[in-house]
Amino acid sequence: MDNPRYALVGNSGIYKEDSFSSIPSWKETLIIFCKNKGAVIGLLFVLILVFFAVAGPNMNEYAYDYIQMDRQNLPPRIPGLEKLGIFDGTMNGIDMYALKGCKDEYYWFGTDALGRDLFTRFCQGTKISLIVAVVSAALNLVIGVTYGLISGYYGGKIDFIMQRIIEIINGIPSLVVVSLLVVVMSPGLMSIIVAMAISGWIGMSRLVRANTLRLKESEHIMASRTLGTKIWVILFREIFPNLLSSVIVMAMMSVPGAIFMESFLSFVGLGIPAPQASLGSLISDGYNHMLMYPYQLAIPAVFFGILMISLNLVGDGLRDALDPKQKQA
Repeated sequence: MDNPRYALVGNSGIYKEDSFSSIPSWKETLIIFCKNKGAVIGLLFVLILVFFAVAGPNMNEYAYDYIQMDRQNLPPRIPGLEKLGIFDGTMNGIDMYALKGCKDEYYWFGTDALGRDLFTRFCQGTKISLIVAVVSAALNLVIGVTYGLISGYYGGKIDFIMQRIIEIINGIPSLVVVSLLVVVMSPGLMSIIVAMAISGWIGMSRLVRANTLRLKESEHIMASRTLGTKIWVILFREIFPNLLSSVIVMAMMSVPGAIFMESFLSFVGLGIPAPQASLGSLISDGYNHMLMYPYQLAIPAVFFGILMISLNLVGDGLRDALDPKQKQA
């Protein structure tokens, strides 16, 4: 037998199916994910950006809010690469570092209009954007899963009322809700997170509700109800584990959306207040100087695009790895 799905057991003449079913589920998921080159590359880029977000602000002596008016708008200068004629601190053939009397200093991403180090501000901005996205996704997961489980399990009038509430919230564009709440509340990290959590959980709750309506009619759930098992035990120990793969994928796919929303708010001036930075505020500042100093816009915009694409690739890889149909293929 030449079928690679079967292997000969000793000399017995018996062939045993050699498939993924003989290994733990988490290993099977990991194998499928690792076979997705796009997802692996995306995860690598995400980990690199997370590293810079955590360690970047301490990689040089410049603080993200340290102003040096005699170091305004310096172009990028990186040790080693300057000898290759790139990132050498020159603009239009002029050595700006020698002109400002800082020949021995290096600003990897250059400086902004206030002389602040853009590399440190980029690392700090990436950290803020990731914090907002992860916390918002976690809140959406907790609220959406709880709301969807209760609505789907009870059904009837309770489900009807809860779904009407969702329709009312969803009837107002989320961008309008978030913008108004940020304007009303004092600007800051917490106000953005709370504002984004107001309506971000709706998609999660609908996914969980739809699956709960299907699972609550299964035999093991009906047996638990007959035996008098507490409702919270049925919801979180019997129904929720069956939804875990879908919930993980949904939560992962919501992270890029949260980063985009935070960046948009910062870009229009409703996000993180100065001197704090986020990817959106850095892009906004760079946009104001893009004609004279294009690097101030190009660097955060490029890394923002890489982060968004990488997170989407990781989300797609998780979806394929956790999809039972994909595993059987």
